[in-house]
Amino acid sequence: MASTKRKSTALVLCILGGMFGAHYFYVGRFGRGLVALCTMNFFMVGWLIDLGQIITGNFRDYYGLPLRH
Repeated sequence: MASTKRKSTALVLCILGGMFGAHYFYVGRFGRGLVALCTMNFFMVGWLIDLGQIITGNFRDYYGLPLRH
């Protein structure tokens, strides 16, 4: 079973607004998004990790489901 959220959309949001947690808000992880927003996504280190997770398919939505292609 896969999420209703698209991997390509999350990737674009991560690239453009990743330091503000835009991709977390997209997948419904609002708490993590607020932390990312306040810390510039963990001082940009988290942004690089998230980018890698989205590309490899390990990034998950609020319910723990992998994003669909």
